[in-house]
Amino acid sequence: MTGVLPAQAIRGMIDAGAITAHPAVIAAQVQPASLDLRLGTVAYRVRASFLAGHGRTVAERIAEFEMHKVDLSQGAVLEKGCVYVIPLMEGLALPAGVSAVANAKSSTGRMDLLTRTITDGGAEFDRIPEGYTGPLYAEVCPRSFSVLVRPGMRLNQIRFRQGQAVLTDAELAALHAQERLVTGEAVISDGLGFSVDLRPESGDLVGYRAKPHTGVVDLDRIGHYPAADFWEEVRTADGRIILDPGAFYILVSREAVTIPPDYAAEMAPYLAMVGEFRVHYAGFFDPGFGHAAAGGAGSRGVLEVRCHEAPFVLEHGQVVGRLVYERMAERPDTLYGREIKSNYQGQGLKLAKQFR
Repeated sequence: MTGVLPAQAIRGMIDAGAITAHPAVIAAQVQPASLDLRLGTVAYRVRASFLAGHGRTVAERIAEFEMHKVDLSQGAVLEKGCVYVIPLMEGLALPAGVSAVANAKSSTGRMDLLTRTITDGGAEFDRIPEGYTGPLYAEVCPRSFSVLVRPGMRLNQIRFRQGQAVLTDAELAALHAQERLVTGEAVISDGLGFSVDLRPESGDLVGYRAKPHTGVVDLDRIGHYPAADFWEEVRTADGRIILDPGAFYILVSREAVTIPPDYAAEMAPYLAMVGEFRVHYAGFFDPGFGHAAAGGAGSRGVLEVRCHEAPFVLEHGQVVGRLVYERMAERPDTLYGREIKSNYQGQGLKLAKQFR
């Protein structure tokens, strides 16, 4: 099988010991094309972000950079602006030919929690080579809000691949002709381009900007926090906004997108030359997202935007990112959507699930 491994293959990897976990993986962790990873019982506050590097372990680097150790067993606050390394409950013993890539979950990205996976011997964030055997760690840096976390919380996720099955632009165009992947004109260049919506069909609310001085967010409290306590509304009547350096914004794509059941997608940055900002820290789109087979009718992509260096004018319809589509090794036995209580099927402009 070549392509992204589906839920049933992930369960097979757990049974075969290619994915290890203490305590054992629970059913809710297995998504259509990925596995949620759980925080362990301790966090290490470190002086700086790091990669283990060839021939070195994360534990060795923690000993080098650790400032103090935080017990998470009763819940603990990760402070805004600090860097933490947290051993995860899951580990890997990947077979030959199977590699993995990790990413933050949607709600993690919308909270502006920079969360990356690191491994022993790793020279890249979130990229795990075929055959890797060893522990997994999450590097967590809260950027906008301090957060309360507990063991077992799922901030990031991992996707497994056998070989490479990224669609070429020609293959993507053919799939779009068959499935209608995006509303409006398809901009296809190294993936499917998408743009920002700054002219909503009604009203002038186009996004939210994180407030700089707020309280702590308990990530287990769903629909609990009034949005106005943590976010400023961003409104415009002329289809453009100015991004402030260092500020974090939640915006939405102009296009509604669809991920057919036999495919998965990952959001990737657009060309840096179009502006010094980053879009979308949480990049996995599962099979069935926005698709009729899973109760969808197209879902728009939420854009997590941080501007760097200088103020930047963002205008309606400006292309800001791209979706890279891959084939699934086989169709998943569950799809993103209502049957697995997915949070963001059919979404528009939407904050993380902790806010109301």
